[in-house]
Amino acid sequence: MTKILVLGSTGNIGWPLVQNLAQRQGVTVVAGIHRHVPPAMQALGVPTVCFDFLNDSTFEPALDGVDKVFFVRPPQLANPEKDMLPFLQTVKQHRVSQVVFISLMGVEHNSMVPHRKIERMIVDLGLTHTFLRPSFFMQNLTTTHKYDLQEHHDLFVPAGNAKTSFIDARDIAAAAAVVLLDPQYVGQALTITGPAALTYRETAAIMTRVTGVPISYSHPGLLKFRRVMLRRGLKKDFVNVMVMLYVITRLGNAKATTNTLPELLGHSGRTMAQFAADEVAPLIQK
Repeated sequence: MTKILVLGSTGNIGWPLVQNLAQRQGVTVVAGIHRHVPPAMQALGVPTVCFDFLNDSTFEPALDGVDKVFFVRPPQLANPEKDMLPFLQTVKQHRVSQVVFISLMGVEHNSMVPHRKIERMIVDLGLTHTFLRPSFFMQNLTTTHKYDLQEHHDLFVPAGNAKTSFIDARDIAAAAAVVLLDPQYVGQALTITGPAALTYRETAAIMTRVTGVPISYSHPGLLKFRRVMLRRGLKKDFVNVMVMLYVITRLGNAKATTNTLPELLGHSGRTMAQFAADEVAPLIQK
């Protein structure tokens, strides 16, 4: 029996991953929970454990008997050496057989983003690992950018006219399940994307067509975007990372597509139209 600890288990990737692994034979999945156990998690019946990257007293109980660890970087934690390294050092002490980390497409060319720093810490610690490097999550549009999409029917994103190979977080979760259970992916860094690269103007047009609600793309400048996000009360480190990622997008580094996801899953990833029907329409239609 393989025991897998899933951190970020209530998130856009972690929750579908927990659901996936809970159906597998020979696997015990443990869900790391930061606060309260959601009703859906209770109904699923998987074991849960309290976990907080900033509270080292939660590390040992969470890792007890664990063979593999899956985690994402909580977006509010922008200082990996301070926020993530103590946990990874504890993982090393527990001799887990694999760490699966959700990184970011193109990090091998950008040493400044937190994801790359975390990758390097994992490698430097000698942890057996698999890196999944997805493109921009579709779900960021309904979480990070939810306010403008829901209240103003607008994509308030400083991406200019650049294209992005959006990927659905549910497909990232499915890919994570594959690499956690198939040893051939140990030691690999896999770049996974959605099936097409789209501008945000094209994305807004797809959302408009699918939902029947006119969606605009206001494409603010980077400084205006940063100023508005800070005024709304978002933490400066979080906003700065967002701005950095959109700079990368504007430079054309988010448009590549790969065949890795369909090779992993045996089928194509979800399209923006499917995402709009599943998650955007319920958000904006009244």
